[in-house]
Amino acid sequence: MTWLLLTKWLHIVSSTVLFGTGAGIAFFFVRAQRTGELKIIAAVSREVVLADMIFTATAVVLQPVTGVALARMAGYPLTAPWLKLSFTLYGLVGCCWLPVVWLQMRMRDLAMGAAEPDLPLSAVYQRYYRSWLMLGCPAFIGVMVIFYLMVAKPDVNLP
Repeated sequence: MTWLLLTKWLHIVSSTVLFGTGAGIAFFFVRAQRTGELKIIAAVSREVVLADMIFTATAVVLQPVTGVALARMAGYPLTAPWLKLSFTLYGLVGCCWLPVVWLQMRMRDLAMGAAEPDLPLSAVYQRYYRSWLMLGCPAFIGVMVIFYLMVAKPDVNLP
């Protein structure tokens, strides 16, 4: 296996893991919320945080490393418009993802604390959940646009 093939493979697999884990986490976390069952919400939130730490964090590191390596191997200047837009979007997605991880950890702790004595979820929890949703939507869209840019490599004009 050549370095180029290995790098391509790592880039594709890590992008798949990044997108798939993010979509899966969102799906199961929202579904857990909709049950209204504290024990389910607490259990799912615990697994969501774990999945983000194991899978998403690894993919978040691999994506730019393999992406820059592939661009260099293919001879693309890192100043190519589609690459600059991809880097910008990746940074914006990261700016959404980091607070999402923090929110997930806080929600996990609040849900686990409420589940034992069977208390209702607090207003703080509900506020965190709304923020989690609001940050997740642009991050999801951003990743979709980055996928498009990786495949199409359009000659976009940036200001």
